[in-house]
Amino acid sequence: MPNSIFRPSFALSLLSALSAVACGGAESPPPAPPAPVSSASPPPVAAAPPTVAGHSIDLAAMDRSVKPGADIFLHANGAWYAKAEIAADRSSTGTGVRVTEEIEKRTRGILEETAKSTAAGSLAKKIGDTYASYMDEAAIETRGTAPLRPLLDRIAKIRDARGLATYLGSTLRADVDPLNDTNYHTDHVLGLFVEQDLNDPSRSVPYLLQGGLGMPDRSYYLDEGARVQAHRDAYVRYVATLLRLAGVADADAKAGRVVALEKKIAQKHASREESGDVSKANNPWSRADFAAKAPGLDWNAYFAAASLDKQASFIVWQPAAVTGLAALVKSEPLAVWKEYLTARTIDHVARFLPKAFDEARFEFHSKQLRGTQAPPPRWRRANEVVTEGLGEAVGKLYVERYFPPETKRAVQGLVENLVTAFGRRIDALTWMAPATKAKAKEKLGTLKVEVGYPDAWRDYSGLEVVRGDAFGNFERAQLFEYRRNLQKIGRPADRGEWAMVPQVVNAVNLPVRNTLNFPAGMLSPPYFDAKSTAAANYGAIGAIIGHEISHSFDDQGAKFDARGRFADWWTPDDLAHFQSSGAALAAQYDAYKPFPDLAVNGKQTLGENIADLAGLAVAYDAWRASLGGAPAPVQDGLSGDQQFFLSYAQSWQSKIRDESLRHRVMTDGHAPPKYRTFTMRNLDAWYSAFDVGAGDPLYLAPNARVRVW
Repeated sequence: MPNSIFRPSFALSLLSALSAVACGGAESPPPAPPAPVSSASPPPVAAAPPTVAGHSIDLAAMDRSVKPGADIFLHANGAWYAKAEIAADRSSTGTGVRVTEEIEKRTRGILEETAKSTAAGSLAKKIGDTYASYMDEAAIETRGTAPLRPLLDRIAKIRDARGLATYLGSTLRADVDPLNDTNYHTDHVLGLFVEQDLNDPSRSVPYLLQGGLGMPDRSYYLDEGARVQAHRDAYVRYVATLLRLAGVADADAKAGRVVALEKKIAQKHASREESGDVSKANNPWSRADFAAKAPGLDWNAYFAAASLDKQASFIVWQPAAVTGLAALVKSEPLAVWKEYLTARTIDHVARFLPKAFDEARFEFHSKQLRGTQAPPPRWRRANEVVTEGLGEAVGKLYVERYFPPETKRAVQGLVENLVTAFGRRIDALTWMAPATKAKAKEKLGTLKVEVGYPDAWRDYSGLEVVRGDAFGNFERAQLFEYRRNLQKIGRPADRGEWAMVPQVVNAVNLPVRNTLNFPAGMLSPPYFDAKSTAAANYGAIGAIIGHEISHSFDDQGAKFDARGRFADWWTPDDLAHFQSSGAALAAQYDAYKPFPDLAVNGKQTLGENIADLAGLAVAYDAWRASLGGAPAPVQDGLSGDQQFFLSYAQSWQSKIRDESLRHRVMTDGHAPPKYRTFTMRNLDAWYSAFDVGAGDPLYLAPNARVRVW
């Protein structure tokens, strides 16, 4: 995914630039052609661009000693980067973190207010009780491991293969989204995702996905090298610590067997790159297929326990992982499976157990894997817990206070400009056949873009919250979400259902619904600020909106038609050209090396890189169109084009701990922020804006610049 600011005196602020569109008027007409010039008349003098006061670019963050053509990220952010310090409880800092921190503070105020609510059964009381329960560390310490005992007793009572299948099915949860989740990761051996059928847009179906690993990705189990081996060794120690804290005997030996089983599970997993390829994920299986294609697990018992016994068909996202899991159920001793389930269960709920469990969890998952030096304050973790269980309920309160209607209207106008600009780019493509263009325009025409928050809020009336029971509230919230998803099976997808909560700093494209969500949190300064110049706003939030629009046409999104059906709507020649451009962009990113021993994976990050490139290009077009032919205003000596590109670069301002950066490169579908700014290399306007020439390290010859959309 899901990453300055003074009011100009010139009237072309973002709000005024969009006013015609936001109010439903036509877009600005192109400038009139110049009047004929007689041979006796002197040539006309071009009007000087207006100069506006204030500034939209953070000038103090820039390092002008670094040429833009050498490193545009450091040119825009170098002075900030040299001084920036990462807080002990963070793995990174930068623009996104600063915006997130502001939203967290606002949300904290809301949660502490709701914690005082006494209105029985009200949504505010559910929010407040969830928050207060997690904040009550003394009560959690007093209860000790008592809440955990029933879960471990259930595992201990598993007697045979059927009992194991029943247990595994009963713990299936809807906690993973393969179309948007960075790592496709779930704590359970399989994850459930309910979404529109890839092949039949009239219904929603259950998707099954690989899971069951305690470390973030298969690479942590299978890669070679001292660093990943250190993580593996630390993980064995962590599992042993959890088992000891829970009173499990022979913890060290059992931890070794648990991690050995996880390695076998990891060996069957698809890679991050493979999991991101929807064409490999479109695997419809009937109920009978599970016994035939994945023997070893009692699937009848599994699906009955998962309340899916009446479901006739599924889509299996990673079939080799499902087949491998079933084989391991048969081949591995039942006792080892029970040890594994015990460890995974403790890890899953460690946040809600006494401090020793929570500290051990932090030491491994945050400090060891991501380099974070100190745990975040309790209130921030409580915020995360409430968001997991009641995120939209909190979001409703957030937008009532912090997201005014005029902001929503302004962004909606900006969206309209960007969609129009994208359509023009499709029309202008010289390599695309008319039939393919027509399909692309049809898809663009059905795109649903939602800004700020959903039109209809989620119903939490069926969720039980008990004040003082943090552990139980978490378990009930997960089960509530699972059952809510089961109810969607067989029904048409709700295009108005959001995949993100309003208060998050992120945005998302839902390709099977052809829908975009832009949460209110993402529409905050400096990403969007009515006091900034239009150039700065289009360079920041405009490029982000363009990015999400472009996801409908990236290497995966382009495989879905206007109805969200997985369909081939390209001519063979068009597809070959598109794939060739994608390969060239992947090769660009393969050359970026954050560390001497670790490069960006161009194929793994291809979808995001295509969206970055197309999003920036369409934002630039939309901004230029918004000027209506007038010259772009100069601010602080920066031309409009310079403001646009610098705003984009500063929107990716970030500094990341080495371990966290390694983690991202290994598992994330996004390139590290610095390299996302380098997509400018492919836009001709960037070269003229900064006088980038052939001697500059980031220079690309015109025929080497990748042009996708």
